[in-house]
Order: sequence, then C-alpha cells, then structure tokens
Amino acid sequence: MTVRDALVRAFHDTRSFKWDPDKGFTLASGQVSPFYVDCRALMAHPSARRFVGQLAHEALAGVALDCLGGLEIGAIAIATTISDYAYGASPNREWRTFVVRKQAKDHGLGKLIEGAIQPGDRALIVDDVLTSGGSLLKAIAAARQAGLAVTHALVIVDRHEQEGRSRVEREGVKLISLLTIDDLTKQRVRHP
Repeated sequence: MTVRDALVRAFHDTRSFKWDPDKGFTLASGQVSPFYVDCRALMAHPSARRFVGQLAHEALAGVALDCLGGLEIGAIAIATTISDYAYGASPNREWRTFVVRKQAKDHGLGKLIEGAIQPGDRALIVDDVLTSGGSLLKAIAAARQAGLAVTHALVIVDRHEQEGRSRVEREGVKLISLLTIDDLTKQRVRHP
C-alpha cells in the first residue's frame, strides 16, 4: 500500500470522510454537498499526520521554502506536521511556521500573522480542504501584505468544486493537493 493509499484509508478509518447523498452537508459557502471532509478530525490521529507530512514533503521536494502556514485554526496542525516531518527527513529542511489570524489582535502588538516570519521569506500557504479557495486566498493576501513571497499553496484534499483551484491559480500560486475528492470516493463508506 502506498502512503497515498494509506492516507485515503485513514480518512475512512477515522471517519473523517462522510458521504450522505440523501441529506448532504452544508458547507461554509452555504452550498450543500453529499461529501464532508473533516481534516481536523483526521489530524487528531498521529498516523494520519505522519502520512500527511510524508506526502507533503515528497510533493515539495523541488520547492524552495523558508516558512509555511495558513489561516487559523485548520492550518496550524497541517503546517506544524509538515514542518516537523521535513526537519526529521533526510536531508532535513528547517521550515518555520506561522498562522494567519482571521482578524488582527486588538491588543498587544495587534498582529495579523503570528509565528517566525521575515519580509522576503518564501512562504507556502497550507489549508485542509479546497472548495472555493476563500481561506487560501485570504491567507495568501495576508502573507503577501506582510512581505512574504507566496508562489505555492498546498491542501490535503481538493474537492474539485466552486472553481477553487482556478481562483487560487489566478493569483499566480501553484496549487498542490495531496488527494482529491475522487480519491476519497473510490472507497465510499456511508457515515451520516
């Protein structure tokens, strides 16, 4: 079994992928879909995190990066997982992490981005699931406003819906997805 197959299996074993063609699930956009992809539940499992880290590390082999992060809260576990895996891999890569707040703090330093970044850093934006691309686009804009160079983004699952990929790529960002919705539906398990 490949690591990719193991990640697909992990989605099903952890019940992080749900399929209900009758009722469906309401997405953040308000649209209803027969599929629900719950990467927060998936990332709660260490074996699944290991698969995500390994696949992301392989997918990013030719990409020059200094740091990675994305919109709170979903991107935190993903960025940390990829960074930790890359540091332990051979050759190791020391990618710092950051998180983009949904809104700047109204106290302290009033930061929109927390973490170890410097203007000019080459940054990868990560997210769990790509649907419309709204979360990625918000994180890309905030990272660029902070002076980061963003040319790549990575998601665990691309749902192939709402033109998410094309919206992100119109911003000059190459999108990498570890899996697509088609990978998950090959082994459909009904979990309402």
